[in-house]
Amino acid sequence: MKAIIVDDERLARKELSSLLEDYNDIEIIGEASNADEAADKIEELKPDVLFLDIQMPEKTGFDLLEMLTVVPKVIFTTAYDDFALKAFEINAFDYLLKPINPKRLEETLKKLKTYFEKEKKVKKDDAPQEEDTPEKLLGTDQVFVKDGEKCWFVKLADIRLFESDGNYVKVYFDTFRPLIHRSLNALDERLDDKMFFRASRKFIINLKWIEKIEPWFNGGLMVSLKGGQKIEISRRQAAKFKDKLSL
Repeated sequence: MKAIIVDDERLARKELSSLLEDYNDIEIIGEASNADEAADKIEELKPDVLFLDIQMPEKTGFDLLEMLTVVPKVIFTTAYDDFALKAFEINAFDYLLKPINPKRLEETLKKLKTYFEKEKKVKKDDAPQEEDTPEKLLGTDQVFVKDGEKCWFVKLADIRLFESDGNYVKVYFDTFRPLIHRSLNALDERLDDKMFFRASRKFIINLKWIEKIEPWFNGGLMVSLKGGQKIEISRRQAAKFKDKLSL
């Protein structure tokens, strides 16, 4: 498992790195002292795990997560209980209170190893068997979504619809529809086209959430999603859609 440590305190990074040296399953591939540096390294190195300090100057750990298109598994590290509680509430993989207890770290890494072993088995069992390209976001990946004080880590597989809304994109999952500061075009370039389809200039739909497909005006299609949304697909896109689903 490849990891990046993000913490503005050099001694804190050194301490955690030293503790992780005892575990062969973890490889530290980079460190960063602020959110901007971390965002560049995450984009370049594509780690599996992020050990992330929450309270940093200028931009917090939560600010960093909002900057990322794809978010690795996050283990927050913090000296403050209230931040730890918030991290837990937004469904972070885990959190570690500073100073980090070696026994607590061991428990976290065991849980992390178990998770990735299960994910590896799921990917191995999935068909078709083909190599995943790093340029695409895959169904087991997640995004970080923040709406006011509410935050979520959301698996892409659980997102049924993306809708363009000015300079933002509305994300449909469960009963929520928060906005993220992204363009639909940028998302479309990164999403796995085996799972998502660009229905129009306004919508990207998750193919696994389709409940019903009906003929529509001028050779188009009307797609009903399990969440209740109905999305019109133009005649031009309908041809690509039918070809993708072999209709």
